[in-house]
Amino acid sequence: MRMQRLPGYLQVEIVVAVFAAAAFAGAAAAQVPDAIAALGENTVVTLHAEGAQLYECRAGGDGKLAWAFREPIAPLLLDGKTVGRHYAGPTWEHTDGSAVLAKLAGNAPGKSATDIPWLKLTVTEHKGNGTLTGVTTVQRINTHGGTSPGACTTSGSFHSVPYTADYVFLRK
Repeated sequence: MRMQRLPGYLQVEIVVAVFAAAAFAGAAAAQVPDAIAALGENTVVTLHAEGAQLYECRAGGDGKLAWAFREPIAPLLLDGKTVGRHYAGPTWEHTDGSAVLAKLAGNAPGKSATDIPWLKLTVTEHKGNGTLTGVTTVQRINTHGGTSPGACTTSGSFHSVPYTADYVFLRK
């Protein structure tokens, strides 16, 4: 069998595609800290989020104003296509009608001071049937951005901070 040589530009495109796929696979399979590990669970799906963390200016226990986390707002992406959304609850909703709500079970620092923490969340409620049916744990990894914007001066004002993250949905 004789192999045909591809034109140079096609060879470059194939090499770039292979490296991009390997980089994405590496990002999705990031080494997670023990604090958010989900031992004995299997990945159902990993979805990428590109959205915002919404903060509200409120008085703290000491009476001083500070930004308090209110909710996330983000589309969930798979292969660059929107397949769901992430919002207050915290809730993750897939376009197939399945959804999960969860509560915090563990956290680890983000890679930098401006990155929101990596999280482990235990699913507390399921809705609908589909991709997220049977999910028991959600991990938030590979975070970038999203941290509180500093001091605030007007009670009741809001501030939106862009962030990205990967959400790993796991099942026992």
